[in-house]
Amino acid sequence: MLYVSDNIAIEEWELSESFTRSQGPGGQNVNKVETAVELRFEAARSPNLSDPVKRRLQRLAGRRWTSDGALLILAQETRSQARNRELARERLAELIRRAEVAPKRRIATRPTLGSQRRRLKAKAERGETKSLRGRVDFTE
Repeated sequence: MLYVSDNIAIEEWELSESFTRSQGPGGQNVNKVETAVELRFEAARSPNLSDPVKRRLQRLAGRRWTSDGALLILAQETRSQARNRELARERLAELIRRAEVAPKRRIATRPTLGSQRRRLKAKAERGETKSLRGRVDFTE
């Protein structure tokens, strides 16, 4: 069982891991041992996540979200398969924690009268400066 927060825990049946050969450093070890971990979490079918959390998780996951509603996390940073498994589970938990927090709704505000006047004054000054850059008329 993967404990994400006080009210979210992921069951083992929702997670599946597959192991492949890792890229990067490792010497001869990299050609022989399957240390990279691909963690698959069936997020769309998870009974432990509410619908708003699932929607936010899908948006946060981006390309890692598959068409059948699974979340794929690849970990291949270390030479140890056990450490890569831990890293993948930590990343999944962190992603779910971020999705659990609902974003604050933005409250529309209006600019103050003083800021509007300052903006218009700056625009007028800038326009005056630019108008003086034009062609000089010598007929006067």
